Amino acid sequence: MPLDLNRLNASQPLVLREVAGGERVLTPDALAFVAAMDAAFSAQRQALLNARAYRQKGYDVGQLPELLSETKDIRQGVWTAESAPAALQDRRVEITGPVDRKMMLNALNSGAKTFMADFEDSSAPRFDTMVAGQVNMQDYRDNCLSFDDPKTGKHDVLDDKTAVLIMRPRGLHLDEANVLVSGRAAPAALFDFALHMFHNGQALHETGRGPFFYLPKLENHREARLWAHILAWTEEQLGLPKGAIKVTVLIETVRAAFEMDEIIWELRHNITGLTCDRWDYTFSYLKTMRAYPFAILPDRSTVTMDRGFLAHCAARLVKICHRRGIHAIGCSAAQLPVEGDPAKVEAALGIVRAEKQHEFDLGHDGTCVAHPALVPVAMEVFDRQMPRDNQIKAQRQYYAIEETKLLEPHKGTITEASLVDNLQVALEYLSNWICGHGAVQINGLVVDTATVEICRMQLWHWLHHSADVVCADGTTRCFDADWLSELLQTEVTRILSNVGPTGFHRGHYASALRILSEVINAETPPEFITFSAYEVLNALD
Repeated sequence: MPLDLNRLNASQPLVLREVAGGERVLTPDALAFVAAMDAAFSAQRQALLNARAYRQKGYDVGQLPELLSETKDIRQGVWTAESAPAALQDRRVEITGPVDRKMMLNALNSGAKTFMADFEDSSAPRFDTMVAGQVNMQDYRDNCLSFDDPKTGKHDVLDDKTAVLIMRPRGLHLDEANVLVSGRAAPAALFDFALHMFHNGQALHETGRGPFFYLPKLENHREARLWAHILAWTEEQLGLPKGAIKVTVLIETVRAAFEMDEIIWELRHNITGLTCDRWDYTFSYLKTMRAYPFAILPDRSTVTMDRGFLAHCAARLVKICHRRGIHAIGCSAAQLPVEGDPAKVEAALGIVRAEKQHEFDLGHDGTCVAHPALVPVAMEVFDRQMPRDNQIKAQRQYYAIEETKLLEPHKGTITEASLVDNLQVALEYLSNWICGHGAVQINGLVVDTATVEICRMQLWHWLHHSADVVCADGTTRCFDADWLSELLQTEVTRILSNVGPTGFHRGHYASALRILSEVINAETPPEFITFSAYEVLNALD
């Protein structure tokens, strides 16, 4: 059934910046669809965002997250979600990455089963990047996505084993400042989702390749309920069958870890899986538990999936997903094999093998990587042990997980080297992000916004709780504002010596330094560091 835009009766959005591809993406009808979705759901979205702030105030004065008494019947009930379509039955290896055209093509041709096209954490939200990403989605729809490499002259096209694309729109908390709806910035999540659905939803459904989505940053079942209403509304408007849109939810907030059953219940007609995201979940833990000295975490590299709150969250996720008949997907491996150094390559691949083996043993139906070179490694682990499409119906013993374990901190040492590493990674990534790069290679890892959020929140925790830090010479020193200033000064000196004053200016290191210093020293840390960074990024041409 064709969409009747006249009956939607919504004001036409204003586009404030002209970018390449706008004529294909930002058509009058597509913008009318964005406006109609905004009119239907923006008030509910804002109320839910206000509720987030209210809950955090409670956490700050001792009201720790816990299971909800009012949803006990849902948790204890015997029910399952609707089955996943054929295209999503086998998700043993997934690759994630930004919506840059070349990187999308590499990911789709990587040999992975699915590809998460990430409009959020892996992509800096320049307006031209967001619109170009939508152009790429249209070309994927038409099987004509290609890339001409100006350096090599090579013409790359989609191969015959193209991964199934799953779109990750931006989170509910973000705005798209370059599009105004009724005089205010469009909600970025609705903007991204609506444009993809309007242009590609019906065609992808007809070919069995979608439309599929990842839903990021959900905090509870009420936010899942909002998305369920958005999905149902969209299916009705576009004439799609109920449940045609399929979603996977990223469990990357502490509150969501306590409400996994409830989130699946709200989205039971559309949901196909949950993913436990190590990086964002750690950031959420730091942010949620910011008032508690017992929740201070050790060196970032030691906060791993095999212990503490991360281990318990992953185990609980697998148990709940399989009880509800949906996929449990492991977290992304960010290791970057170093070309030309066989020892470092093998060390990186060894870490990935061990992590993926741990995920399989825990019962995951698939896993995720952030670089094409890691796909064969992860695939070998799952191919060797999982002859079926998934482990959903495999007989397995699950251990009971007390809710308090979801708040169990990782124990360990805070070292001076970790202080320096967090500062370096945060400054380097923020400067790249402001320059428009969302996925950055730093110290042998693929880094996105989740990593820099962990870095700055760890520094905030250590500073505001006066953490003891083990120095390089073996002595212990309390982390304070003076030491932070010394480290920042040293880091700026290092950057200047590497790139010079011109490179420092062009790399927007001064803006990155200001933002990082402000969020670490703030009495109350901002919810997301990208709020301040987006103002700088969006002011640039």
